[in-house]
Amino acid sequence: MPELPEVEVVRRGLAAWVVGRRIESAQVVDPRSVRRHARGAQDFRGQLEDARVLDAVRRGKYLWMPLAGPEDDPADPAYVPHTALLAHLGMSGQLLVEDAGQPDEKHLKVRLRLSEVRGMPAELRFVDQRIFGGLAVVPLVATHDGGPGGRAESSLALVPPEVSHIGRDPLDPLFDPAAFHYRLRSRRTGIKRALLDQRLVSGIGNIYADEALWNARLHYARPTDTLRRRETERVAEAVRDVMARALAAGGTSFDSLYVNVNGASGYFSRSLDAYGRVGLACRRCAQEGAAGLIVREPFMNRSSYRCTRCQPVPRNARW
Repeated sequence: MPELPEVEVVRRGLAAWVVGRRIESAQVVDPRSVRRHARGAQDFRGQLEDARVLDAVRRGKYLWMPLAGPEDDPADPAYVPHTALLAHLGMSGQLLVEDAGQPDEKHLKVRLRLSEVRGMPAELRFVDQRIFGGLAVVPLVATHDGGPGGRAESSLALVPPEVSHIGRDPLDPLFDPAAFHYRLRSRRTGIKRALLDQRLVSGIGNIYADEALWNARLHYARPTDTLRRRETERVAEAVRDVMARALAAGGTSFDSLYVNVNGASGYFSRSLDAYGRVGLACRRCAQEGAAGLIVREPFMNRSSYRCTRCQPVPRNARW
C-alpha cells in the first residue's frame, strides 16, 4: 500500500499538472470506485463538471483537491471552497495524467477531461486494479487546530470530515514532537503498533515503520510506556529522515501498482536497510565489525524486519 512518500509524490504531480485547470467532463467507468460518494455516480459527475481544481492537499495517505464551482470566484480574497475531490489510493490506486489519445488502461475506473493547457495532458485518470481505493466529492470543514489541512500549495485551514481524525505526519510543520512523546507514553502497546495508528501519527505504513525502527535501533515490540524522551525524539527523527530520503527517490516501488502521475516508478527500494532484506547481513552491524542478521517475523498478519543484534527483543515486549 502506498505510504506517505508515495502519496506525496502523487500530490506534487497533481499540483504541477492539474491544479488551476477546469474539469470539463467526468466519466465513471466503474461505479465501485465512487462507492464512497453517497449520492451515486450521476451526482459525482454533476458535482465535478465545470469545477476548477484549486489545490492538491495531502494528510497522511489521503489526497484531496479543493474545488471551485462555475459561479465561484477563487480570486476573491473572501472566497472559501466548500467541496473537494477526495482520493484514497488503497492498495493499487493510481492517479495518472494522460493524453486523450492514449489507450485506456486495463483497470481504468474514472476519467476526468481537463481544460486545455498547451503542453499538458488532457485527462486525469483513476486506475485501480484491486478496487480498494476510490474517489468522492466531499464537504470541507475547518481543521481542529486552525492550521493548514495538510501538505499543499496553499494554507487553507480546511479538511474533509473523513480525514479530520487523522494525525499530522512527521513532515508536517505542525507536527509536535513533545505531544508525540506524551501520546506514545500514554499507550500500553508496542512501538510499531503505535506508529501504524493513523490517529496518532499519519502516513507511516509497514515499510517505513520497519526502516525507521532500524534507524532508531529499537525493536518493534518495545513497550511505548517505557520510552524515554530522547528515544521518542530518535524515532521521530528517524521517520522524518527515511521519508525525506524516500521522497527524494520518488517513493518505493516493488511493482507497477505504485507510480507517479506520469507513470514513473520510485526507486527507494534500492536503499532499504531492513524491509525485504531477510537473511542478509545488517549493513550497520557490518560497518561496526559485528555480525547482525536481518530476520523476518510475523506481525499483525504482516511481517516485520529487524536486525538480531542492534534491535534485540526488549524485556516486557508487547507484540
